[in-house]
Amino acid sequence: MEKIGDIIESIANEKNLEIKDVKETVQTAFINTAKRMFGENYEYDAVFNETSKKIDLFQKILIVADSEYKGDSHTVSLSEAKKIDNSAEVGDELSSQIDIENYGRTASANLAKELNYHIEKLLEEKAYEKYSQKVDSLIFGNVVFIDDEETTYIEFDDLRAFMPRKNRIKDEKFKVGDVVRAVIRKVFIDKKRGVRIEISRTSPKFLEALLKSQVPEIQDGSVIVKASARIPGRRAKVALSSISPNIDPIGATVGVKGVRIDAVSKEIKNENIDVIEYSSQPEIMLSRAMAPAIISSVRIDGNKAMVHLNSDQKSKAIGKDGINIRLASMITGLEIQLVENGKQTADDNKDLVKDLKSLFG
Repeated sequence: MEKIGDIIESIANEKNLEIKDVKETVQTAFINTAKRMFGENYEYDAVFNETSKKIDLFQKILIVADSEYKGDSHTVSLSEAKKIDNSAEVGDELSSQIDIENYGRTASANLAKELNYHIEKLLEEKAYEKYSQKVDSLIFGNVVFIDDEETTYIEFDDLRAFMPRKNRIKDEKFKVGDVVRAVIRKVFIDKKRGVRIEISRTSPKFLEALLKSQVPEIQDGSVIVKASARIPGRRAKVALSSISPNIDPIGATVGVKGVRIDAVSKEIKNENIDVIEYSSQPEIMLSRAMAPAIISSVRIDGNKAMVHLNSDQKSKAIGKDGINIRLASMITGLEIQLVENGKQTADDNKDLVKDLKSLFG
């Protein structure tokens, strides 16, 4: 058999893994092979021999008191153990070395099977760790397959990600060979298919990732995307702030003559992108989110907002198919009720009654 040390180095280099991790995986494969061949009830230990560059495999047997020894193969009596090691005591373990090479093709086949299995598991684990930290990050790759359910499969970084139809912008069509950009939405391990990476082009995080790729000020952190909301392929709103009063977050993001925002819009099927300046004051934030409508006043109670406006602003506030008010609600997290100036709600009347009572006792 080729020296296991050379095999470990070869696997580590070929699979881009740490030698330490591969070494531990190989040790596990040896132990599992021993369990398969010599019995799972035994304890085993596998040690990498730095001198021989091989794995030394040991079978452990528990030392028990002579009165407790029942003649089984998993334990040894204290009196017998002392014949091997005079310092042996009850509760200690005796180790006997096993050389798998002496057990022929069956042992080699079992070891190869265990090695392949555990290396695959190690690759899955490392891929999961790596890409779990990249959720919401931008990726791009080539379309390699589209199944009957219109799930699009994209190869990137020697992995295959999948994009369900629901994660694709409406009316968007891809074909094999297309280069597609998306964000990682979710990473998980499927028992049958290993690491699975779901990607999306409809997530607000995709819009944010595209903005980051186009706007240097967002990349370096001087402009911050505080919130975003989308109705994919139609319209979006993005709330921005800057870390310095000298930086205009809106101007930096839009770019000269709109070149930056236009590049992002083009990538997402010409989605109309409204950029607004973020405010920590929810009333101000909501007023800005309702643009292009001009708001007279806002009153917030819990997660509900009463938005007062002139009647000629109502259609603008709602927007085509209700898109504007939906996006404003999404980006602020508030349930919005529009109130035309001069028209009072039941709540307004209750407040008026309270005020009058307080005035006149």
